[in-house]
Amino acid sequence: METRKEPHSVLITGGSSGIGLGLAARYHKAGHRVLVTGRSPERLAAVAEELPGLATFANDIASPQGRQDLADHVRQAMPDLDVVISNAGIQRRIGIAVDNAPWAEVQNEIDILLAGPVHLSRLLVPQLLTHRRPSVYVNVTSGGAFLPQPFAPLYSAAKAALHSYTMNLRHALQATSCQVVELIPPAVATQLAGPGQNHGADPEKFCDAVFPLLDGSRPSVGFGPTAQPDFTESLRAEQARFAAASSRFEISLYQGDGTAGPMR
Repeated sequence: METRKEPHSVLITGGSSGIGLGLAARYHKAGHRVLVTGRSPERLAAVAEELPGLATFANDIASPQGRQDLADHVRQAMPDLDVVISNAGIQRRIGIAVDNAPWAEVQNEIDILLAGPVHLSRLLVPQLLTHRRPSVYVNVTSGGAFLPQPFAPLYSAAKAALHSYTMNLRHALQATSCQVVELIPPAVATQLAGPGQNHGADPEKFCDAVFPLLDGSRPSVGFGPTAQPDFTESLRAEQARFAAASSRFEISLYQGDGTAGPMR
């Protein structure tokens, strides 16, 4: 992303705790306008009190109407949006053989982790392109997208699908000023999986390390295990294979004004 003198306008989903809150605090401290979302009005109120001037919006990213309501709100409250951090997530830690939860609970996980980010990108990318300024769209995946986790199999599968979609989103936006970044956390000690399930990297150290790298200058950002040379080399090899195969069929891509045009 090109350096701008004026503040960025930043939307962070799942910004009331964990990685989302850590990044929100850093954008806010750096003087940018920040809007965070979450399902709990009480938690959002606490965040707004902790970070005066930060804006909040309560919604459920699992709901199609909730996503539409968020997009409508952003168009009104933050028309100059130029940074999106699609971070909202949950993690059900239960193996396939013993997962007898009602399907609605399972579907909710899929909706938050996959349907939500995909739908939100469809709603927000045209807005990012309207003002024609450089912008960044960040999808938060996981190391589990690349190494399936038996203790959280559906989470791993959804993140793997989001990784694939993020590569295609980047491809679709290649002729525009919107850069697509995949943030790939390893295990980070947040409350993602619920109380008592937090293990992994220190959230503050993680956010300190990745925050300056989310400027659109690189396609993926990792930390610890997901920033090691073997991991990053595997990503580069995957991207090379994708680039070689992506022109097999002619498709339309986003143009700079948000419309679709022929593949270049």
